[in-house]
Amino acid sequence: MIDIAQRKEFSVLLSVYIKETPEFFERSLESIYNQTVKANEWVIVKDGEISADLQSVIDKYKEYEDVKIKEVQLNENKGLGVALSMGVPECSYDLIARMDTDDIALPDRFEKQLAEFEKNTALDICGGQITEFETDENVPIAERKVPLSHDEIVAFQKKRTAFNHMTVMFRKDKVLESGNYKNMPYMEDDMLWVDMILHGAICINIDDTLCLVRTNRDMISRRGGLKYYKCYKNEKKAVLKTGFISRKQYIIVTLIQFCVCIMPKCLRKFVFFHLLHKKR
Repeated sequence: MIDIAQRKEFSVLLSVYIKETPEFFERSLESIYNQTVKANEWVIVKDGEISADLQSVIDKYKEYEDVKIKEVQLNENKGLGVALSMGVPECSYDLIARMDTDDIALPDRFEKQLAEFEKNTALDICGGQITEFETDENVPIAERKVPLSHDEIVAFQKKRTAFNHMTVMFRKDKVLESGNYKNMPYMEDDMLWVDMILHGAICINIDDTLCLVRTNRDMISRRGGLKYYKCYKNEKKAVLKTGFISRKQYIIVTLIQFCVCIMPKCLRKFVFFHLLHKKR
C-alpha cells in the first residue's frame, strides 16, 4: 500500500454525454470512489447537454465530503477527442488518470499505477490490461492484452493502439507538450500515443487487469463499414505525415482494416474475439 502522505496527487478525467446509461455511469463513478488510493479531484467534461438522470449521478457524488468534482460544460456535443482536450487543462495535478463512464476500475488500479510513477520519475504513460464483459461484470467474455515495455509499446503502436485508453495514467505536461487530444473520431487516443511517443514519452503497461470494460457483440459488429474506415484512414494519414510509420506500414495497416470493415458482421465478431482479443 502506498503511503498516503507520500503519494503523488492526481486527477481523474472523464467525459459524459447525453446518450450514456445512468446506471453504468454510476457504477463507473462508484469504482473510482472505492479505490484503495483516492483521487484528489474528478474532472468531468459534459460533452453537450446531459440528461437529468446523468446529472443526478454527478450531484450524488458532489455531496461526498471526500470527493472534489470539477464540471466542465461544453455548449454542444463535440465528440470524445474535443471533450478530453478541454478537460486536460482543467486538471489541477500533474498526473491524470483516464476513465470511461461505462467501465469499472478495479479497486487497486490507481495504487498500482502510482507505484510505477514512484519507481520511475521519468515515466509519462502507464496503462494496463482489460477484461471485457457484456451484461454481468463477473462473467468475462474476452480480454485485451497490450505490450509491457517501452520498446514493445513503440513497435506495437505502429500496427495497433498499444494502450487500453480507459486504463491509462499520464503526465499532464507531456500530453499538452505533445499537442493534447485531437478531433480524430474513434482514433483520438491512438493519435495521442503517437504524438507523445514522438515527443519522447516514456511508456509502460502493467501486466495486470486494471479495468473491466463493458462491451457487446452488436456494437463490435457495427465497428466497421466505410464511415468507420474513413475515420481510421484519416488518422493513419496523419500518423504517416509525422514519420512515425513508413508508407509501406501505412498501406499494410489500412488494407487490413479495410478488409475488416467490409467483411460480414459475423466474421468481424470472430476476428474481434478470436484474433484481436483473447476470448475467455
